[in-house]
Amino acid sequence: MKQFRLPDPGEGLVEAEIATWLVAEGDEVKVNDIVVEIETSKSLVELPIPYEGTVVSLLVAEGQTVEVGAPIITIDDGTGDEIVEPGADGGRVANLVGYGPKEGGSKRRPRKGSGDSVEKSAVHEQLASSFTPEVPVSRRIDSSESLATAADAAPVGAPLPGPGEANTEPGIATGAVLAKPPVRKLARDLGVDLADVTGSGDGGVITREDVHAAAADAAAAVEQDSALRAEGRVATLESHREPIKGIRKVMAQAMVESAFTAPHTTEWLTFDATGMVELLDLLKSRKEYRDVRVSPTLIAARVVCLALRQFPDLNASWDEAAQEIVYHGRVNLGIAAATGRGLVVPNIPDADRLSFSELSAALDDLVATARAGRTPPAAMTGGTFTITNVGVFGVDAGTPILNPGEAGILALGAIARRPWVVGTGEDERIEPRSVMTLALSFDHRMIDGATGSRFLAMIADLLANPGLALLH
Repeated sequence: MKQFRLPDPGEGLVEAEIATWLVAEGDEVKVNDIVVEIETSKSLVELPIPYEGTVVSLLVAEGQTVEVGAPIITIDDGTGDEIVEPGADGGRVANLVGYGPKEGGSKRRPRKGSGDSVEKSAVHEQLASSFTPEVPVSRRIDSSESLATAADAAPVGAPLPGPGEANTEPGIATGAVLAKPPVRKLARDLGVDLADVTGSGDGGVITREDVHAAAADAAAAVEQDSALRAEGRVATLESHREPIKGIRKVMAQAMVESAFTAPHTTEWLTFDATGMVELLDLLKSRKEYRDVRVSPTLIAARVVCLALRQFPDLNASWDEAAQEIVYHGRVNLGIAAATGRGLVVPNIPDADRLSFSELSAALDDLVATARAGRTPPAAMTGGTFTITNVGVFGVDAGTPILNPGEAGILALGAIARRPWVVGTGEDERIEPRSVMTLALSFDHRMIDGATGSRFLAMIADLLANPGLALLH
């Protein structure tokens, strides 16, 4: 028997939530098969199994949070009934990063909830590891960060209910729920909770048809609610509570820390963006950019990288411990992405050194990965400047909050056709133009008003007149 313990996901994380089991008791697994998805405070991570054999028991229910090092699944590898601790055979499991015994003994990480002071300390340590500029983007976990494998570690939580037994935890799609991994994946993609689906297959197994039917019912309910709203009537909604956890919890803590630590100053500038719109139309018509997704965010990302060369003060971080300002030699450009799990800010490493096509591909990959909930923790550390596009929601502008430690963040507003004064003197006239508003927030400890204003003016000038980029 082999027990697989929750490995260390790195980046200072000490716990994770079991999001979805992709196997059930009795399933056969091979080495490196993906058996579970865990949700950390930063991303959704798939875990491969380092053993081959039969699944004996799932030790943790979906939705339950466990500490790093806790046993989560037992595998019968055919060698006997005795449970062998990982690493007891003297070898390391190389295919799982951070898994295996530590050299020279192990230490238990502090439990969250053991006291207010301990919890606050853990939160600040996690935030520091997430946003401290000195942490390289390419950081990898070394052997000193491997998880503890103490022999006296006990399983966390009660075992899952057996077939036919009542499941007392709402929202848990394991135990009595029977579905194969492909069906479970389909349910996740369609947003269907398997705990609410009745299986029509043999023995109550949930089929793909059952999942599609449940998704169709949910869509019909949404459509009915929309119809009621259109008629001036609103469907009855039940009050409910949702725990604040995962990405949403960490982002909330980070924004509070940033808002009440760095003295924010925000400036707005509205300009004629017709030149940028014409450039976008031109690029879309060119065959060499047929496979390149061009957007205002892409153009702004390129322009910001150029402007940061002229204004290195904006590509900096505040080091509170050392009482120093850290000026970065590279631009790791953060892009704020709204996802179903909350706001995340992954970054594009060395964005200023990428070609236009490379920047476009990196941006597309970043957004797609974030929306799928697959952004690795390393991709959300080491950012040096951030862009957020509120214009996609039809919003003109806002007051963006700095990513902790960064000197600046730029918000892009919506592009709208508005009357605009063009020309000068006798040629002055009013024409319909594409108008856009930019909002720049910066840390007033590092950036004075004059520097912030000139940087914002340069961004607007380059967006309004893209040809000027040839001069930089």
